Amino acid sequence: MNAYLYLSLVPESLVASMLPPEEFGAYLATGTRKRPHGPAMFFQVRRDFASEYFALSDADRRCVPHADGQPKHSVYLAVYRVLEHVPREALGGLFLVTSHGRVLELQPDGSGPEAGGGSYYLYQELCPVHPLIATILDPRGFARFIADAARPIHVPRICFADLELAGLAEDPAHGDARELPYPHLEHIRDCLCELAPSGEKQTKTVDRVGRQGLLYRCVKTGFYVGDQEGVLHYPYPSREELDSEHYVWWHCANDTELEHATL
Repeated sequence: MNAYLYLSLVPESLVASMLPPEEFGAYLATGTRKRPHGPAMFFQVRRDFASEYFALSDADRRCVPHADGQPKHSVYLAVYRVLEHVPREALGGLFLVTSHGRVLELQPDGSGPEAGGGSYYLYQELCPVHPLIATILDPRGFARFIADAARPIHVPRICFADLELAGLAEDPAHGDARELPYPHLEHIRDCLCELAPSGEKQTKTVDRVGRQGLLYRCVKTGFYVGDQEGVLHYPYPSREELDSEHYVWWHCANDTELEHATL
């Protein structure tokens, strides 16, 4: 099949497409009459990926050019429990798309997850659930905690973003948070203060519903896909790198977020 395979996070789905990643990202974001305008996030999945859970052979039949020769934009292969059935090793680049169709590609870092640079963390869960979580667990520890089948509430695999906490990462009660754009900052402070350094309480839900997306300017160390067996880390560029090497994407993302500044 002359097509690509993508795992979309917003919403969770496995999609075959004849469009390469940047064109697929623009298609997802700017949409058609069937799909609303908005940002998108997706992984490219290895084409040699094999699965008994997904009807991948069906994509070979359905993902073909239109009668006028135009490429097939999307063939949905699954819309439920997708992330848990795509192994981490089958995931390629992560593509972050602004609502205007600008695309930033992140590649996984073989060195593993970063510690995060603080005692407290704020994670936006992206898939398959969406709560905003305050925690004392680093990315690897958080992924293992969330994917622990011995816990009454767990998921087999989780994708999440590590968000900025500024001075709250070390001192939730008194740390400097003037540059943080979160609208409910005092609630975030209260949630962090409830976490016990001794480990008695390791996580606190800040927002149970969350949002299927995030403010890109709030991302700290990057994005993570993890389970009980390990974690895949997609490092996020520094502010200097975003401004100098990804200027168009970065400023497009910021302009859009200023219009919809909610978390």
